[in-house]
Order: sequence, then C-alpha cells, then structure tokens
Amino acid sequence: MKKNKILFVFAVGLLTFSSCSKLDEKPDALLVTSEFYQNESQATAAITAAYRKLYESGQSLYNSLFQIGVEMATDDYEAGPRARNAHVRAISGLTHDSSNDRMEQLWKQSYDAINVSNIAIEKIALIDADKISVQVRAQLINEAKFLRALHYFNLVRWFGDVPLVLKETTSLDPESIYVAKSPEADIYEQIIKDLKDAEALPSPTAQNTKDIGRATSGASKSLLSKVYLTQKDWANAAAKSKEVIDSKWYSLFENFADVFNVATKNGKEHIFSAQFQGNSGYQGNSLASRSASADVPGINGDYADALHTAGGLYNTYSNEDTRKEVTFVTQLISPTDGKLYTFAPQFNKYYDPAVIGNQSQSSKNLPIIRYAEVLLIYAEALNELNHGPNADVYAAIDLVRQRAHIAKLSDISPALNESDFREAVFLERRKELVYEYQRWFDLARRGADYYIATLKASGKTLAAKRHIHFPTPAREISLNPKLKQHPDWVGY
Repeated sequence: MKKNKILFVFAVGLLTFSSCSKLDEKPDALLVTSEFYQNESQATAAITAAYRKLYESGQSLYNSLFQIGVEMATDDYEAGPRARNAHVRAISGLTHDSSNDRMEQLWKQSYDAINVSNIAIEKIALIDADKISVQVRAQLINEAKFLRALHYFNLVRWFGDVPLVLKETTSLDPESIYVAKSPEADIYEQIIKDLKDAEALPSPTAQNTKDIGRATSGASKSLLSKVYLTQKDWANAAAKSKEVIDSKWYSLFENFADVFNVATKNGKEHIFSAQFQGNSGYQGNSLASRSASADVPGINGDYADALHTAGGLYNTYSNEDTRKEVTFVTQLISPTDGKLYTFAPQFNKYYDPAVIGNQSQSSKNLPIIRYAEVLLIYAEALNELNHGPNADVYAAIDLVRQRAHIAKLSDISPALNESDFREAVFLERRKELVYEYQRWFDLARRGADYYIATLKASGKTLAAKRHIHFPTPAREISLNPKLKQHPDWVGY
C-alpha cells in the first residue's frame, strides 16, 4: 500500500480522547477529513487503512503486542532469553503494574484504531450519493463497525470498564477529550450492536476476490458467537455458532499444517486473519522471529517468546497428534553449517521457510478466528446450555480431534458429565489455538479462582485476582481526570 494512502488516517486519527500514537515516518502530504472522504475510492482507502491498524509496523496489536502484552501472563508462555524489555519480563512474572508500557500500548493503539473506525463510519455516510454506490457505502461502514467491535471486545476483556467513544474527537474542549469509563455491560451492548450490523456484510462465498481477507458476514457471526460465549450467554453462543456451521461457508483443512501455510492462507478454514506479506512493502509476521531459535547458526531468531515449560503444554500432546509438530519444533538444520541442532521445544506456527535467516519477513497470516474455534465454541456453549454433552456436542469437538489424528472423544470418554466435558473442551482449545492469542482470554473468562489455580500450578506463584484484568495505564489516568483505576488494581 502506498504511504500516502494510509497516512491520511493517521493524520485525522491522531487525537483520541486522551492520547495519541506517534508517526514513524513523515507523510508526503496530510489530508484532513473535510478534504478526504469525497468519493468511493477514498472511502475504500480509509477502510483499508483501518485494517492496517491491526498489524501495522512495529509492535502493533496483532503483530506481537498481544503476545508480549497479554499472553506472557499465562501458563503457556514466558519471556524468552532474548526478551530484554523489563516491562515484558514483568508481565511474564506477574509483577506488572499500571506503569507498564505494554499496557499503555494496548490501550493507546486500540483507541487509535477505534478512532479511525469512528471517523470512517461518520464520514463515509456523508459522501454524496453520486460519488459512492449504496452497496459499497453500506459495506464499508459495516466493515468499520466490525473492526470497532473487535477492538472494543479486546479492550473490555483486558481492562473491564473502559471509555466508550463512538464519535471522532474534533475538539480540545475538556468535555470532548476527557471521557469517563462506561460499564462493561454498555461496552458489550455496543459490540453486539456493531456486529449485528456487520452481519449484513457479504458472505464469504459472495465476497469479491479483491476483498479477500476483509471482514464478511461469516466473520461477524463468528466473532459474535465468541462475544456471547465470553458473556456466558450460552443460548446465543450455541445458536450463532451453529448458524455459522450450518451455513457451510467454512470447513477444516484436512491437514492442520495448511492453517499456517502461506500457499493456503485465507482458505476454507480461515474466517478472519491478520494479513502479513513479507518483502513486499508490508510488515512481516514478527511472531516468527520472536519465537525462532537464536542458537542455530543462520536462523537469526530473537527467541523472545518462549514456552513456559512448567505449564506442561507440550506434554499434553500425544505423539500421534499432528498439531504437535506444526506448533513446536525441537530440531533444525542450520542453513549456515548444515548441522542438525536439537533444543527444547520452541513455537513454530509462523516460521516461514521461504525467508530463512530473516523471519521478521514471515508471510504467514495470524488467525484471529477460524472455523476450528467456531466448532469448539459450539461444543462448549451447548454443553453448558444442556448441562452436559449430547451427540452434537461430541460431534463438534471430534471434528477437531479427528483432523489432529487423535481418538474421538466420543469413543474414549462417551459419558462425560458437564464439568468433565468443560475441561475437555478447554484442553482442546489450549492445544488447537496455542500461540494464536487465545490462552489469556480463556483463563480470564473462567474467573479469578481458575486463573490463579492454573498459574500457580505452572509455577507462576504471584498470580492474584487482579490478574484477570490489566490495570488502566497510569499515563492515561494522569492525562484524563475522569479515569479511575480498576478496583482490583488500586494500590498496585
């Protein structure tokens, strides 16, 4: 994407209600909203730029910030040998506080992205009717609503009550830039409203080829099912995930490795993903470099994201489980000296063999939601709704297990009760979705007691009730007199 196409959004979206993100480069020209948003082409460019907020250059939300700012605080991950940032190591050791710069970035970048969506929603609606088709106008606005919902869904799960900002910030008046927190219930109400609107997007089968990778009706319905699951609205979670399943829009790859192959990205299992393309003007997937070995000559990995061995994740996989060799690597041949190097398990999902020695240019996409997760959402929600599994529940989880070449749960444990099946589906989520930014959310939604017990069992003994949320960044509180610290974090 050309620089001048994306930077106008930064120019109009710099000012959020209390903070801004810095530009990394100088634009060729700056266009304010009154000068842009004049026609269909400009509106499309605006939404394209909104997508880039997911994975733009540097440590952006879906390009490693989730991992270092959130997932380190779980039983599956820890700061690796080359993770030198004290703030990252603090999250890994659960000693982080409101001054942590990763918390600050999660907040700032999310609200920056929300502001970009807000601007697009408002301004695209005002474009003259002869300059944009009715269909394109509706589609672009609903894509912006999908993205806004995704960012608020992340924020409310991380921080609890947060400010709900739905309009472009256009004034420096204190009443405009200082916004108090809204209750979680209000945030979720808006998320659901935006996603229901976005359900009107084209289906995956009706989407134009040029739009592949953008949000669809299927993505909106799938994310909505996850929102309902998080709220423990079992009936709606089961119904909405079943709607996606019954649509036949998606299916599992026969080979688990194809979920992460460059040649098959945006394929039949991918519902919505962060798009990466190395060596072509786009940012590569930095998780590949962050997890790659630093001790194999020629690999040049950072090894900043490491498996928390005491958590026991690696040993939950049987040797027959085909996910094991895709998710982890324990040996590599050096491209420099040709020798075989063996080491403790390291994450491998995003390692791109096309860019050996320069994994920062990995072209592997990062799944934000994929069909395997929808199946597991359906299995979990229906089990909770019915107070125990039935044939449909077993069938959903067994599709995921069969693809992994492990025994069907219905064969080895056909009579699980509600509680035991709940643990079975959580284990399946853990194994299926590892290194896809899911574990902290899963632990946190089970509640403080579950989170604390799980983390302490993994040797992270400082786990406490407050850790199922993150603190409101101290910098934001100092800038905005209407912000208050999360109750669990007062005094820390």
